[in-house]
Amino acid sequence: WKDDGFFSVGAMIPDVNHTVLFELVKALEAPRLFVQLLLALPPAVCREQLENLVEYISSETSPSDIRFFLDVWWEVMKHREGQEDATVSAFSALIHQHGAEPSLEDGLQPPKRFKGDPGNPPGLPMVLLEGLKQIRGSIAQTRPRCYALANLAELLCLSSGLGPGDRDSPLPITEHLAKLSALVSLWSSDTDSQYHPCGLGEKVREADRSMSLLPLIKPSREELFGGLELLCTLLQAWGEELQDTLRGSEDLCFESCRLLDTLATLGKNLDFLLETGDLGEDETQVVLELTQLTKDFLRDTSAILKDLDTSLVSSVAMEIIAQRLDRHVDTCSVFASEKTWAFSKAWVECLVKNKVLFQNPELVLKLLETLVNFATSHHDKEAQELEMQVIKAIVECYTELSLSDKNKVISSVLASWGGPGLSQNVQVVREGFQEDLNVTLNQITKSVSDEGLTRAVASMARLTLLSPEATVKQVCHLAVVNLGAHQFLAQILCSFPSLSFLESHEDPGRPHSLVVRCLQEAVWEKLSTTREEEQFLQFLSFLMQPGSATPLVSPVEVTKAFVLPYLKSDSPQIELSLQILSKVLGIPSCSEDHWIKSCHPFPLLLSLCRLLDGYTKYWHQPREQLFPSLETKDLILSILCQLCELVGPETVPSSELWVQSLAWLHRKVASLDWTVGLRLKKLYGDYFKNEVPATLFEICRLPEDEWTSQSWPAYGPGSGLLAWMECCCVSPELRDTMLALLTINVDNPEEVNLFSKGFLVALIQVLPWCSHGEWKRLAPVVEQLLQRQVLHVPYTLEYVHHMPLLNLRPFACHLQLSVLFLRGFQLLCSSSCSTWLPPEAWLHVVQLYCASLTDLLASIKATAGAASEPCAQEVSFTCIQVFCHLLHVAAMLPAGDCGEPLLVVALEVLSQYEVSSRADTSPCAALSRANEGHFLESITDNVGHEELRSTLLQKLSKLGA
Repeated sequence: WKDDGFFSVGAMIPDVNHTVLFELVKALEAPRLFVQLLLALPPAVCREQLENLVEYISSETSPSDIRFFLDVWWEVMKHREGQEDATVSAFSALIHQHGAEPSLEDGLQPPKRFKGDPGNPPGLPMVLLEGLKQIRGSIAQTRPRCYALANLAELLCLSSGLGPGDRDSPLPITEHLAKLSALVSLWSSDTDSQYHPCGLGEKVREADRSMSLLPLIKPSREELFGGLELLCTLLQAWGEELQDTLRGSEDLCFESCRLLDTLATLGKNLDFLLETGDLGEDETQVVLELTQLTKDFLRDTSAILKDLDTSLVSSVAMEIIAQRLDRHVDTCSVFASEKTWAFSKAWVECLVKNKVLFQNPELVLKLLETLVNFATSHHDKEAQELEMQVIKAIVECYTELSLSDKNKVISSVLASWGGPGLSQNVQVVREGFQEDLNVTLNQITKSVSDEGLTRAVASMARLTLLSPEATVKQVCHLAVVNLGAHQFLAQILCSFPSLSFLESHEDPGRPHSLVVRCLQEAVWEKLSTTREEEQFLQFLSFLMQPGSATPLVSPVEVTKAFVLPYLKSDSPQIELSLQILSKVLGIPSCSEDHWIKSCHPFPLLLSLCRLLDGYTKYWHQPREQLFPSLETKDLILSILCQLCELVGPETVPSSELWVQSLAWLHRKVASLDWTVGLRLKKLYGDYFKNEVPATLFEICRLPEDEWTSQSWPAYGPGSGLLAWMECCCVSPELRDTMLALLTINVDNPEEVNLFSKGFLVALIQVLPWCSHGEWKRLAPVVEQLLQRQVLHVPYTLEYVHHMPLLNLRPFACHLQLSVLFLRGFQLLCSSSCSTWLPPEAWLHVVQLYCASLTDLLASIKATAGAASEPCAQEVSFTCIQVFCHLLHVAAMLPAGDCGEPLLVVALEVLSQYEVSSRADTSPCAALSRANEGHFLESITDNVGHEELRSTLLQKLSKLGA
């Protein structure tokens, strides 16, 4: 470009006739392009060219000159970098690349690199003010006068020294849209406006520029007060005439409205300047005078702005959104929530085309609220078609949100419309939703994997948005009936902490968990198999402890929903409720106050105690009456123990209330079986002594500061051992205490003999009522008494044909224990006890016996393994004896379903015998095996139970082979 003859050497622009240039720009009506090119120049050159313009229009000023000057001024204030077209951008780049500031002395100096800041060209306001001063005498018409005053007032408002910076805080978006709408309406009705023929899009774009001033020029203090004086002079000269014209004019124009609006802003800024500015006397006089002039001018004209037409506001808003103009984000918020605009075809079309702008949780929620509002009052087919389009668009926006934002939306949906969500009010959501739900969740349950989790969560998010309650219920149902899917589905649900929503519509004072209610209604009383109950329990456990995720339900909610209402012996859900209670008690508390405090711990303890008391009458309950099984007794005991650990003085508000609560519980438990109170010792502490039958004191040295005797009719003379044995069943600690405090004079044969007989009777009395856990605690008592040789169990030779020349001392206790069990069953099956146990109790007794034999076999094996010398023959002998005793017991039992457990243990005994007999390496081992085999077969042949006999004979034949 330096070599181009069109340019002067070292000059920034062609040395062309400015008259031609300005006339050309005027003719083309291109003030915006002119300003863009002007502001691309270095500051000094820019000012120089603006001075040339002022000089030109000041000579023989015509109306078109005035209009052109005011347009340039207005465009200078509206200019924003980054909005230039390609031509201006290229010119600007060229200037920045090769620009030079010509010397004031020599225009032919070599070009200098331009490093100036075009962001604030110095002195431009002064040039503009000077131009206005020079042409003000030529401005005679109302419109250009309004235009000139508006430009001047606007320029002054931009001064950094004037006003509290209101322009940094934009207008509320509704006011902003109303103003834009008014501008567009003015241009549409004003045939003299240059924007009158433009389309709506262009009008909105230009109105947006006029409302969003981020100017590149800010007047200095000197320019500010020069401008204030000028405005003061012009208002004095033109004000009265303009007021009359504006009051009497029916057809408003953009310039007059802009003047009124800008003067109102300026008036506020002047008040601020008076309060906070450090003004000289002359400056104060100018500001006071201008303030009064402004107030006088606006007094009778400001009402005009209130009558402006804002009917196009919705169309303007949609154009702002479509063109992504300034404040389009704020406009989206109004668009989404303004009910009067919603669901016109233009509104729906705008939403669908610009849905990418609505991928925000707040906007999605506002759209949903607008949708529900529309759907509740419009039910025709056309409305439903529009609703479908809108729902599809909203769901697409929602799908693009992050998971945390989706949870925000779901939380708000639940807060606004409760569990049913959108489906409650929007019919098109309900239509086909169930089918969609079934298909989607079936696909989810078929893709159980870590990779499938993300996709599953995304699908669940969509369903949950539309109908949270229905979705959660279906997930709960599938978690129970789909084998192995419960943990995966729980993981999915726990991805939505928003579902831990508390409903309060039934009882505002006691909100309930949505998820818990869904579990209750969809699953709780519909569990039909043990497997379903197990999956429900595991599913519930994961919802309470989902690892790194937020728990969806709390132990308190679960306890109040699934435990407290069902702790009654006749409740069908009692056993599952107890399993749930055991699970929740294992969950640590998140705060200093344990959660159990809010679940009525003392009534809960009493309910468990009453259940335990019911087991004292277990075998005499009417058959048709529901009662938890004996297997559940161990669970109740475990829960009671957990509760006694957790419930302490800190769970009640005061120590006084703690003592009162303990006293209340003690009083209630006093009417129950005495052993129940012993189980509460950890809770009672030193407040209450252990209350036991008086007969227990006859056989134990019980310290009176811890124990107290009571007289109960059921515990007459000779019942001390029974009470002692019942104490042994309570806990390992109490069992050890009882063994330590037991008093028997082993030097008195009669006392030992009476004790041994009484022990057998007490054992038989306790056995049927023991749970498996209690029997496990009692078995070591027998073993220890046998080892201490306090319990005398003579070993008879009824199943020994020849004296075994073996060392049976290591196995003496095993043989005695087996005989003790045999003697017990002989007593239990005797005529004196024939009506004592109902038929259904025998299976339980046999199961306990078989469990003890299994433990006995393990002990025999361990003893043999620890022996210093081979003892295969001794083990074989012991196994044969145990086998014979077992078959003897089987022969005595009443007819029933006890064969299976006996058969299993009998086969275990034979298997252990087989191992030991094969380990025997003595010279006569083969003969011994043959003799023993014949003996075992002869014993087995006498068994009356057909299945037991045939299976055992088959096993023995294999051993013989």
